[in-house]
Amino acid sequence: MYIPTFDDMMAAHERVKPYIHRTPVLTSSFLNELTGAQLFFKCENFQKAAAFKVRGASNAVFGLSDEEAKKGVCTHSSGNHALSLSYAAGRRGIPCNVVMPRTAPQAKKDAVIGYGGIITECEPSTSSREEVFAQVHAKTGGNFVHPYNDPRVIAGQGTCSRELIEQTDGLDMVVAPIGGGGMISGTCLTLSTLAPETQVIAAEPEQADDAYRSFKAGHIIADDAPVTVADGLKVPLKDLTWHFVSNHVTDILTASEEEIIAAMKLTWIRMKIVMEASSAVPLATILKNKDRFAGKRVGVIITGGNVDLDLLPWLN
Repeated sequence: MYIPTFDDMMAAHERVKPYIHRTPVLTSSFLNELTGAQLFFKCENFQKAAAFKVRGASNAVFGLSDEEAKKGVCTHSSGNHALSLSYAAGRRGIPCNVVMPRTAPQAKKDAVIGYGGIITECEPSTSSREEVFAQVHAKTGGNFVHPYNDPRVIAGQGTCSRELIEQTDGLDMVVAPIGGGGMISGTCLTLSTLAPETQVIAAEPEQADDAYRSFKAGHIIADDAPVTVADGLKVPLKDLTWHFVSNHVTDILTASEEEIIAAMKLTWIRMKIVMEASSAVPLATILKNKDRFAGKRVGVIITGGNVDLDLLPWLN
């Protein structure tokens, strides 16, 4: 197992610069007063393809040799990695095959197709996803870019925290969502060198809390098909992301479905930005644990903004 290094992240940042945005950091005096903390929101919902995952996907795609790239790339994803890999592959002019749960948001499926990706649907479980993917991979022979358990992807995701540290004047903590752990791993990779005093806090839905239980148990506990409004956080940790979580994450906090939806709606109302439910989990955990964050300078990574506007969770 190759564990990506800080130098890999630095190389990734140079590689992906032409294909990504340096996303803004926004603040909200209302949310600062509400939480008692100084919050700095790194807005990856304004990223290309509206998701941080375009960083890792672009690093993987543009790191391929011409020979490797001939057969294209393939992956499985609940949405944002699929559309991000489709975006990057389209920029390089190579095919992209993705396996997606049939229950994935239509907005994310439409984006994959819009970027030129080819979708094969599976049932909404990790086992079905991996089984169908094995068939697609065997058929296409494309380079497998795992949505998170991939050194190239983690190095790419780490570029987000590099920018965040450059855009803020020191942070006590950075809070990011955790599903499979790609963003958290990239955050750990970068901050352990650039800002080792900054704590990394992972935020997870209570109804998909396998990372929390893994963290407490000291080994990976994988759920097959959790149900949560945070559709991007349903997948389990793998060996590479577990390395970063177990060695560098300070704590994992959880939030209920009601708390996630409330935080998502609050951000829409007060900050006037579109973000998806997965991105609301960090703020939900901060609101739930105000004493933990009071008086601190806290980076909050808003991971994506691909939302089906006809199915907003507070309307159902």
